[in-house]
Amino acid sequence: MTLNTEYCLRTACFDEKNKSFNNKDEMHSYALERYNKLKSGLAKDSIEKFERLVSGSDDCTLMLWDPINCDKPLMRMTGHQGLVNHVQFSPDTIYLASASFDKSIRIWNGHTGKYLYTLRGHVAPIYQICWSPDSRLLLSGCKDSTLKVWNVKIKKLMFDLPGHADEVWL
Repeated sequence: MTLNTEYCLRTACFDEKNKSFNNKDEMHSYALERYNKLKSGLAKDSIEKFERLVSGSDDCTLMLWDPINCDKPLMRMTGHQGLVNHVQFSPDTIYLASASFDKSIRIWNGHTGKYLYTLRGHVAPIYQICWSPDSRLLLSGCKDSTLKVWNVKIKKLMFDLPGHADEVWL
């Protein structure tokens, strides 16, 4: 599972601006400001401007949820041919990536859940993915004992990093 505000929540007051704070209240206030700014800035084409949760499943699908307002999924996202092992929103919430045992990574619109494209290059099940803080690069770890670095904007493999003796779990 992944939450579209996860990166903002995880980094709290520590962002690229590298501000200094005098006390915990300032840190808390700045973190809350970042969180509210992210929530208010979610895309106009989103289903609604709230936190979203995505879950991946053994049935090869992803489900888009509104965890605060509804107990039923908003959307079922299909396309993978193997179980979905890991899902992750990009830090800017524009993209959602899903890694699957079908040896592919699918990129989805992070606001609407619409399928965008597939990244292929691994020759075994993909275990995990991780975004760069600027949302430009995606790292994938695989059973094929490689790490791969993908450029999401140009939809291409940037670096293939072999050399591990066994599976890469990130």
